[in-house]
Amino acid sequence: MPNYVDGYVLPVPKKNLPAYRRLALKMAKIFREHGALEVRECVGDELAPQMGVPFPRKVKLLPGDTLVFSWIVFKSRADRDRVNARVMTDSRCSSMDLKTMPFDPKRMLYGGFTVLVDA
Repeated sequence: MPNYVDGYVLPVPKKNLPAYRRLALKMAKIFREHGALEVRECVGDELAPQMGVPFPRKVKLLPGDTLVFSWIVFKSRADRDRVNARVMTDSRCSSMDLKTMPFDPKRMLYGGFTVLVDA
């Protein structure tokens, strides 16, 4: 059975990157403790490619924002559902307030993906 991946693209004000990194490290630890296989958080470096539609256009970056591209790998979709349920009820997450996040959750892009190629 192929792995399953949750993917995220979110705008983060550059001034909030240290706070975002702290949050990402905390969440990665929690996800891994509950069974995620891998967690990656990547900050935009080349966001104006010569082909395709650049991420910033779709996310509507504001001045001073950058993009974070993230993914979490799970054994399967069923395992992802189990891990996410556990993470959402973890006491370390229940105290988080969306209003104090170092990014705007309403502008976050998210999706679940079945792995097609794992080379």
